[in-house]
Amino acid sequence: MKVFGVAGWSGSGKTTLLKRLIPEIVGLGVTVSTVKHAHHAFDVDVPGKDSYEHRAAGATEVLVSSVNRWALVHELRGAPELTLDDILARLSPVDLVLIEGFKRAGHAKIEVVRPSLGKAPLYPDDSHVVAVASDEPIPGLRLPRLDLDDVAGIADFVLEHCGLARARTRVV
Repeated sequence: MKVFGVAGWSGSGKTTLLKRLIPEIVGLGVTVSTVKHAHHAFDVDVPGKDSYEHRAAGATEVLVSSVNRWALVHELRGAPELTLDDILARLSPVDLVLIEGFKRAGHAKIEVVRPSLGKAPLYPDDSHVVAVASDEPIPGLRLPRLDLDDVAGIADFVLEHCGLARARTRVV
């Protein structure tokens, strides 16, 4: 599996970019999974539902399955957070895993930079940032700058970087 990330500060537009990038890449016949890092407690289940109640009662893992999908929730219960490598090892094989967040991890990534946010960019101190996607020019930038609105161009860059470049032919 090839791994490529989208990093940046909160509010920079990482999720918006990925929501547009995923169908662009999938439309070219590339299978994609995603990994999203959360910096806070989160729930993927609804209080009152059986699976939530099983977890709340102390189950370490709860797997919910239906004809359309399955989901596994694993409570760490004080154990350390998984590393990105641990997470990737649990995924089913696909052509490309797109990672949102994990901005300090050692995989190739595009940094979403919006100078208007006033946040210091990551790329000067992170050699794993291979390009910057921005909504405006960045003076002195020594990396490729991709227009944040050019999703097809960003997809081409990611696929080329990962060795997955294919003719821009849509899969029907």
